[in-house]
Amino acid sequence: MTATPSPETAAAQADTRRAHRIVVAEDSGSDHERALESLSLGVGAVAFIGVALVALVVFRFESAPISGPGSVGQFSAIASAAAGILAFAAGRYVLHARQSGARRLGVLDYLDAAALAFAHGIIALLSWTLLAVILEDAFIGAEVYALPLLALSGAAASVTAYLVFYSATHMDLSLLALILTVFLIEGVLAAMLTASDPFWWRDNLSALGMTNDLSAMTFNLTLIVAGFIVTTLARYATRGIPTSHAHGIRWVRLCLILVGVFLAFVGVFPVNEFFFIHTAFASGMAVVFGVLVIRLPAWIPGIPRPFVALGWLFIAAIVVFAVFFVVRYYTLTAVELVAGILVFTWIILFIRNAAALETDINAT
Repeated sequence: MTATPSPETAAAQADTRRAHRIVVAEDSGSDHERALESLSLGVGAVAFIGVALVALVVFRFESAPISGPGSVGQFSAIASAAAGILAFAAGRYVLHARQSGARRLGVLDYLDAAALAFAHGIIALLSWTLLAVILEDAFIGAEVYALPLLALSGAAASVTAYLVFYSATHMDLSLLALILTVFLIEGVLAAMLTASDPFWWRDNLSALGMTNDLSAMTFNLTLIVAGFIVTTLARYATRGIPTSHAHGIRWVRLCLILVGVFLAFVGVFPVNEFFFIHTAFASGMAVVFGVLVIRLPAWIPGIPRPFVALGWLFIAAIVVFAVFFVVRYYTLTAVELVAGILVFTWIILFIRNAAALETDINAT
């Protein structure tokens, strides 16, 4: 006959088992992070060796300029972009393979991964190109010798692959919002700086996508990929948000998805070839954003009131700038830039506020 433990003994045993489970979970999580860190370093090492060998073939162990055509900067930027795309794909594959009982990936999952991989690649391409241009201005007339050229190009690809692999295996809403912001800023700035028409701003922001040069392709692709990322944010950011409205989350998600889809179509249909379609999607994006801001307190009653007030303030600012354009005080470009910045700032802040609301509700 087994003696029944006292309540104090049973409680102590339960605490011991609980502590053991916590330690095991922490050790498991620690092992998981160490394994991912080792894989990140391995991916970076492979990128370093691979790109350095390619550079050896391309430059034939000769010197090259820092920036411009045929330069180490141009090669490093392109190679890093390719390494970043491959590293992101590898990271997502590893993450999915490590998730026990993970659901089968659908078409939208692959499209999301492709858009994010492309965004990481473009960020790497533009970032290393900008750094090379800055260094070219600092070392005017200098060339990079053969051996440092191999090391620098390999190092650029290695750093890119390491960071992108880490991003792919630790992707969350905050990081996704950051990627969207950096991608949009760098993509639009690159289009502005490389525009064949230096006075494009006298027309409107969409004038950047009207020509047939690299600048227009950069601008339009930036909008298309950014639209995909916004739809990804819309699907993931609205999961788990508590609300008393029966269909509140569905309407919020729909509005955010429409903003992303309309943004992508603005890039698909250049204003010079599809004026009415382009204008309809651009205007529709503004209308959907207005509806979302106005109806948000009803769809998600728990959303912080200061954030609701901020949304109204953003709408008021956009309306004021639009009036300034009508009276020819501001150019349309200024209005579009301000409106775009405010809309995407609101989306990023919404993600933060929605996450905070979900955390507070789960903690109670």
